[in-house]
Amino acid sequence: MKRVSTAIAISTLAFSAAHAAPVTYDIDPDHTYPAFEADHMGGLSLWRGKITATKGKVVYDAAAKSGTVDVTMDMNSIDFGHAKMSTHAKSADFFDVAKFPTATFTGKLAAFKGDAPTEVQGTLTMHGVSKPVTLKINSFLCKPNPMSKKEVCGADASAQINREDFGVSYGKSFGFKMDVKLLISIEAIKAG
Repeated sequence: MKRVSTAIAISTLAFSAAHAAPVTYDIDPDHTYPAFEADHMGGLSLWRGKITATKGKVVYDAAAKSGTVDVTMDMNSIDFGHAKMSTHAKSADFFDVAKFPTATFTGKLAAFKGDAPTEVQGTLTMHGVSKPVTLKINSFLCKPNPMSKKEVCGADASAQINREDFGVSYGKSFGFKMDVKLLISIEAIKAG
């Protein structure tokens, strides 16, 4: 009886340790879209765009209430849904993608409520400038994808930045507001 109890205890500990380990997820580029809203002409209209090519990893440990995010965005994939504006945004006037082809965000999952993080505290590097940015996680869920049967985590996050802080101030002299709202939808698939 004692051997059975010991075996059960060892099995339980092994099971707990396996489920407490950090899990790595690869960002799904087909279901991840960093998007943004930016002012046009000092309140005349609001332009919305997205970056259509991203890659990276998320490491998530629900038991330890910790994790990291590492995302690289291809700035040449900026898409406003308006060809002329998309081309202008890639020029030296804005993001200068010839010189700064990528933007990155690295951060730590934080402010957990239960197993779910409510923030990512990190650093955004864009246009050659790195600044701290905290993303508010509006929703967070991990579950098996019913179609692929793979474990997936997804989140919707947002933040407000000042693009002038990153050296992107085109239009300020015309009255453009420098505040930009970031809206990020992300899905990541368990690696392996």
